[in-house]
Amino acid sequence: MEDHTIWIEKYRPLKLTDIVGQDEIVERLSSYVKSGNLPHLLFTGNAGVGKTTAAVTLAREFFKDSWQLNFRELNASDERGIDVVRNQIKQFARTTPLGEATFKILFLDEADALTTDAQAALRRTMETYAQTCRFILSCNYSSKIIDPIQSRCAIYRFKPLAPVAVKEEVCRIALHEGLSITTEAVEAIIYIAQGDMRKAINALQGAAIISSAIDETRVYAITSTARPDEIEDLMKLALSGDFDGAETLLASLLHERGIAPNELINQCYRALVQKPMDRGLKVELIDHLGETDFRLSEGSNSDIQMEALIARFVLSAQKCR
Repeated sequence: MEDHTIWIEKYRPLKLTDIVGQDEIVERLSSYVKSGNLPHLLFTGNAGVGKTTAAVTLAREFFKDSWQLNFRELNASDERGIDVVRNQIKQFARTTPLGEATFKILFLDEADALTTDAQAALRRTMETYAQTCRFILSCNYSSKIIDPIQSRCAIYRFKPLAPVAVKEEVCRIALHEGLSITTEAVEAIIYIAQGDMRKAINALQGAAIISSAIDETRVYAITSTARPDEIEDLMKLALSGDFDGAETLLASLLHERGIAPNELINQCYRALVQKPMDRGLKVELIDHLGETDFRLSEGSNSDIQMEALIARFVLSAQKCR
């Protein structure tokens, strides 16, 4: 029977040693398993770098066959108030571990979404039930976790996955699924993923649904992403003073290709920071990108703001000549 499981779940690591790109963290977490004890943990880092996977695999290795009985996952962004701490979290933490386990693990994903009052209540719960329950908190921004909770946790900062780690996993999945993928397509997936393994695997699966032969054109099309050379052309036209040419290319990317304005801004930023150019001009252009990104987040008209961004690029380049 054909397996229709989404690939990011189908290829989720089942053991700590299967996690790629976080070798130092895996080694430290494995030492907890060997010792048979575990402190409260705080996982922080960008999306798709292995925080949830690390928590689940850690529970699997601690509890073996009874891991589902002694492990619970809650998403704090679903219910972020104090009631979820007083009811669901406290109820799980106070009950006795099952089987041969000496404690249970409660994994609280997106913990930075909890209100300050909820975090204060959680701090007290972590203290009271430390004998029977260990807490693993996961967040994108550790600065949004109150200091009393941070001080009670061993903090693990997950870095964005290196290109070699993303390439290794993409090639492994492609081989397992019988896909033919070009080197350029792999590089395109690495460019799109930016260290996010979920984004990389989703891009691969999206391209594979259309055809088992995957090239870079299909990858960029399926993810609605501009190619790096198109971003380079857009910036070159704007910085040379050719507003009409830059405007035409911008319209093509936005309306014909359907690329989101925020994605174009992010891609321009990535190209800009690597581009050798006058330092003063680079600083000014990055400032323009930041201002446009802010205006879009506040609900401004995207077409007007993107055209204005190109206009600012043209004016700044002319001023520096």
